[in-house]
Amino acid sequence: MAGETILIAEDDDGIRMVLNQALARAGYVVRATGNAATLWHWVNEGEGQLVITDVVLPDENAFDVIPKIKKIRPHLPVVVMSAENTLMTAITASEQGAYEYLPKPFDLNELITIVGRALNDVEVRKTLTQHAPDKVEGINLIGRSAAMQDIYRVIARLTRTDLTVMISGESGTGKELVARALHDHGFRNKGPFVAVNMAAIPHELIESELFGHEKGAFTGANTRTAGRFEQAAGGTLFLDEIGDMPMKAQTRLLRVLQESEYTTVGGTVAIKTNVRIIAATNRDLRHHISQGLFREDLFFRLNVVPIRIPPLRERTEDIPDLVQHFFSLVAQEGLPQKSIEPAAIAVIVKHRWPGNVRELENLIRRLTVLCSEETITAQNINHELEHSLSEQPPMAVAQDLSDYVESYLGAYFARFGDKLPPDGLYQRFISEVEHPLISAALVATNGNQIQASSLLGINRNTLRKKIKELEIEIVKGVLHSQ
Repeated sequence: MAGETILIAEDDDGIRMVLNQALARAGYVVRATGNAATLWHWVNEGEGQLVITDVVLPDENAFDVIPKIKKIRPHLPVVVMSAENTLMTAITASEQGAYEYLPKPFDLNELITIVGRALNDVEVRKTLTQHAPDKVEGINLIGRSAAMQDIYRVIARLTRTDLTVMISGESGTGKELVARALHDHGFRNKGPFVAVNMAAIPHELIESELFGHEKGAFTGANTRTAGRFEQAAGGTLFLDEIGDMPMKAQTRLLRVLQESEYTTVGGTVAIKTNVRIIAATNRDLRHHISQGLFREDLFFRLNVVPIRIPPLRERTEDIPDLVQHFFSLVAQEGLPQKSIEPAAIAVIVKHRWPGNVRELENLIRRLTVLCSEETITAQNINHELEHSLSEQPPMAVAQDLSDYVESYLGAYFARFGDKLPPDGLYQRFISEVEHPLISAALVATNGNQIQASSLLGINRNTLRKKIKELEIEIVKGVLHSQ
């Protein structure tokens, strides 16, 4: 609201001047200082309707000042700025009752929007000091990129809620780390964190795994066994690879989420649920919905707060920090301490990383063990990357098609180093996929083009055209490529 007084504590004269000018242009009265003592004096005297403060001030850390501010003026919104753009900074800001956390550098228009929202959001301010969870160290989310900053801020906001979260991202991006961060800093951090990988459980056992079973419920059920819902009571249930859950189990899970109770397999007594659900997937669930493979109503039940974890190729600026983190991690495990030259980092940054952060961690572990030198060179990196590509199997049968295509293209681009492949990639790739696809359909139908066209979902004339274009010859039900 224009005319309100904004209190600023920022040690950097240039940043303080820019903030002063931007807020003044927006119609606010501004009082700015470079230290915590003056800020505390103003707040203690009842001045200001909102505080903007950097974390690091010359005389005191803002995280030590905020609790004192909240004690005497609990509804005064505090916006925290910091160049220490880590998850713990965002978490600590939230735990201390900050209205918002802004990693430097930030957009001034975003700041003005936040200030206006805070000054009008009285009800939110009244809840800022309630239910701050205990601080938990040891989160291994690494990165200062803009993409990771967005994730940190979402996690910080969610520490004050018990909302269901859907985490999406490619394999190896760190979805379980995000789930653990949400648990460790949330209301339920004193309870258990139970992770279930849907892709690793036989379909016929999923219901028993999730909800437990009674003695005698099925052959081999010799004792009563608690399911994962029961094991996670009071804590968090992490349903990883939710896209692999069969339809029957999806229906059961939806009913549990709707009614907040379940029965064990073979049981008759309803058990109240007491868990926070966090789901994760590396699949496009909306595409699965369109194919009838995933329930749309279950998707909306789980997708209350979506978090997308970017692949490593979208946050390459985080790679140097990740590399140093993994070197430190393996040194703590007793492996040799290594350093890495800048040219080697440059090679790592250019790689496509189809396996994402997990692939990078595996590379660092191999280098630590296999390289006799104390300093990792660009030659070491190139050798290991080429070696790992040459050892990849021609078909990744454990992956679905989209995963395999992603991995294949990552390796394909990597072969060109810092250059691009020849133009015409789209048509070249599509034609390479069409040939084996149509050939497989014709083999499956013993060369019957009517059946093959129906199987493929294309008309017979299109199939004939493709057979001619791709030079697929059919001789008595056997296919030959010219």
